[in-house]
Amino acid sequence: MKQSLDLTKGGVYGALARFALPFLLANFIQALYGAADLAVVGWFGTAAEVSAVSTGTQVMQILLSMVSGLVMGGTVLIGRYHGAGDREKVQATVNSTLGLFTYAGVLFTVLLLVFCDGALWALQTPQAAFAGAQSYVRVAACGTLFVFGYNAVSAVLRALGDSKSPLLFVAVACAANVVLDFLLVGGFGMGPAGAALATILSQGISLCYAVWHIRRKMPEIAVGPACLRLSGRLSRKILGVGFPVSLQETLVQVSFLFMAAIVNRMGVEASAAVGICSKFDGFAMLPPSAFGAALAAFAAQNLGAGKPDRAKKALTASVGMSLAAALVFFLWAQVSPLSIMGVFGAEKAVAAAGALYLQSFSIDFILVCFVFCMNGFFNGCGKTGFTMAVSLVSTVGLRIPLAAFLSGGTGGLYGLGFAAPAASLFSILFCLVYFLKGGWREESPRGGK
Repeated sequence: MKQSLDLTKGGVYGALARFALPFLLANFIQALYGAADLAVVGWFGTAAEVSAVSTGTQVMQILLSMVSGLVMGGTVLIGRYHGAGDREKVQATVNSTLGLFTYAGVLFTVLLLVFCDGALWALQTPQAAFAGAQSYVRVAACGTLFVFGYNAVSAVLRALGDSKSPLLFVAVACAANVVLDFLLVGGFGMGPAGAALATILSQGISLCYAVWHIRRKMPEIAVGPACLRLSGRLSRKILGVGFPVSLQETLVQVSFLFMAAIVNRMGVEASAAVGICSKFDGFAMLPPSAFGAALAAFAAQNLGAGKPDRAKKALTASVGMSLAAALVFFLWAQVSPLSIMGVFGAEKAVAAAGALYLQSFSIDFILVCFVFCMNGFFNGCGKTGFTMAVSLVSTVGLRIPLAAFLSGGTGGLYGLGFAAPAASLFSILFCLVYFLKGGWREESPRGGK
């Protein structure tokens, strides 16, 4: 596989940077086409429609967090076996990963359609935006299988050291989404439903391209019907490693949904403002998110090859490179938050509310560099149970109560913005203690050879 990197050899900084760069570019493109929905609706629609897309996106983001966490099990196991040179187990785990998430995609499609209204009521979606959010989620739910398929294929390739092919897949999706957004939302006036349809059609195109690309360029990877025959033992291992990460990622998103429910009680303008800020936040979080995800595969391969000190050095490198990028977004949010809101065509009242929220929330841009990279490192070591436990305490035990408290009285959106960085600081302290004690060096029984 010519596009793959051997992450167990060469300079750590160079290998990590080359491997993480396609992650970063792919995540940037993905955030770009996610933001395109909101931006196009903002240009052609109303504040209520922006709120509808923002709320609907938050529901779908939970699904994305769940699947991205679950496929981490495949990434870690495949990376371990690949680093150890066990080709037979690599292929068997690839088959189980792809098959497992095909079935999961069908299941979650049904669940989303059944529980759509309940989720929107739980979010206290503003009445003016409810119908639009409902149509967005129902249409987007029909593309769940595409979401699961793309993430499973990308996880397999990245575990094998190929982070370039997933970049091509998401680039295709972005180009298709932007064109379809203007056609369906701007041209046909379909509003939130059009934005959702544009998203799922682009994801379907991307998945079809991914399958074609692998069959043509990488025949050693099976992506046919044989992948649907699962290995019970490997599937349990994949879920054993991936489920804690999935729960962790989901809890983070749920905490933001609780914040969204608090914000929605403040009205449509506040809801639209935080929705726009979340899109900018998505871009700001790209560097640490990319390095954290890359570090999981990097650490898994090196632990499989018996090189724990190389994995440890990669952690330091990833934090440093993430901080360098995050500082740019932090300074922008502090110096000129109104210009950020202007990019999304926000109305005057929405822009003013969003600027206040950004100035407090943007502190998290710095702190998550440590959180994401340490989580990625521990996940690659197979210590997903630890990262889940810390996330559970920081999100449910700290972030949500703080959000309710800080948004009350005169705090408003500015006070609410401090909840996320406070929870991140808590996570950092616990992760540092665990790292210094050296528990990560122990072989994980679920992720080992």
